[in-house]
Amino acid sequence: MTDNNKTQRHKQRMERHKAVVDEKIASATSERGVVVVHTGNGKGKSTAAFGMAARALGHGMQVGIVQFIKGSFSTGEEAFFRRFPEVSYHVMGQGYTWETQNLEQDKATAARGWAQAKSFLEDPAVDLVVLDELNIALKYQYINMQEVLDALAQRPPMQHVVITGRGARDELIAAADTVSEHREIKHAFHAGVMAQKGVEL
Repeated sequence: MTDNNKTQRHKQRMERHKAVVDEKIASATSERGVVVVHTGNGKGKSTAAFGMAARALGHGMQVGIVQFIKGSFSTGEEAFFRRFPEVSYHVMGQGYTWETQNLEQDKATAARGWAQAKSFLEDPAVDLVVLDELNIALKYQYINMQEVLDALAQRPPMQHVVITGRGARDELIAAADTVSEHREIKHAFHAGVMAQKGVEL
């Protein structure tokens, strides 16, 4: 096959592909707030959520962030997003569950985090709500699943929500608009590399 024939076939394939994509774009006429869930055992769930927060800021949007579970150490994302007056940032965790080793404390901490999250979910001035590691609090039943589903359903119509954490429950996956599963292929930690600033922290 000549180069000219390859070029022509490629052009035809891309024309067909463009027609399919254009048709899907044309049929996507609904505009409303969406619920995005990042789950799975791989790295990058919180990173994806904070990327969405950065994107929202680029559009002049107001962002509310609640971090469940995490909180016993400072992170680069907290230091960065606290610079922006458009962001209301709340670290409500007291460390991972294997560190606290206190069930009642973890439940009380999660309840305080959920109270803050609910206030965001009721506020039409907040365009994007990031609920980091909420899936963990739901997995361990620190927070009532139905209460979360009700709050998501009743939130302002144009408000977007992104939820992270391993082990997203089936009910949340069913209620979400977009769900991504992060799969671990390999991780430096398993080779003895400690968590580092700018990568994990």
